[in-house]
Amino acid sequence: MESGPIVRDADRDDVMAVCRFGEEHVRAHYAPLIGDEEAARQVRMWWNTTNIAGAVARGAVVVAEDGGRLAGVGQRGLDGGEHVIRKLYTLPRHRGLGSRLLEVLIGRLPADAGRVYAEHLLADERAAAFFEREGFTVERVEPSGVVRRVRGR
Repeated sequence: MESGPIVRDADRDDVMAVCRFGEEHVRAHYAPLIGDEEAARQVRMWWNTTNIAGAVARGAVVVAEDGGRLAGVGQRGLDGGEHVIRKLYTLPRHRGLGSRLLEVLIGRLPADAGRVYAEHLLADERAAAFFEREGFTVERVEPSGVVRRVRGR
């Protein structure tokens, strides 16, 4: 008997569900922050099957599953040689899962990775508060409105 959501590595069978999660939940989250059109563009760019399937194949995506349904998604990647949290989203009723997703993503980094970065929109106050609670500090704010944060391991 399961006791709440589980966090696990995503596999090939999760790709379409992760894409749907982006379309249904991430788009709605971003629309009030950046407008409907830009939110739709962001989802098309970053939550498409090619992007997600590639990240899953690299072992860079984790999912939180509750009763067979996705409750959250996290993705890490590289930006140059820097390790970056690319995606970290949970359904509103599963907000507490963000810390678990982040912990698993960071746990998958190479042993010699001394820092990890996270990016979020300046207008996303909820993400700002989350990353501050998780020990990330602001490194810079880009003209595009993206905030880059860093945390040592």
